[in-house]
Amino acid sequence: MGKRDELIADYAADISGKCGQTPDMELLTRVTIGCGPSIYRADSTLVAGSDPEELERIEKNFLIKKLGLAGGPELAQGIQAVIQTYGPSNPRKHRAVVYYLLTKHFGREAVYA
Repeated sequence: MGKRDELIADYAADISGKCGQTPDMELLTRVTIGCGPSIYRADSTLVAGSDPEELERIEKNFLIKKLGLAGGPELAQGIQAVIQTYGPSNPRKHRAVVYYLLTKHFGREAVYA
């Protein structure tokens, strides 16, 4: 099993254990691949859920650019909903899991089809 496969297994465990959802492994794999090398770097593999600058980057670079959503307050609300689902007190929020949850939250799975 390669490093990416190990990470995907860890992400799936977070989705089921911390978020209480059954992961769609195909979508999770595609989202993880879409994250590129950021999943391997300590400074970018995790999301700082309480950092406004980080959340703004997620909104602009992922939700608007990648998922093709129009800007608006519902994007910030969606991010906060995902942070709540993942557990606001959980300091280790993996970027791939947050992106996966956002993709599901906004019903944009087709972007990864």
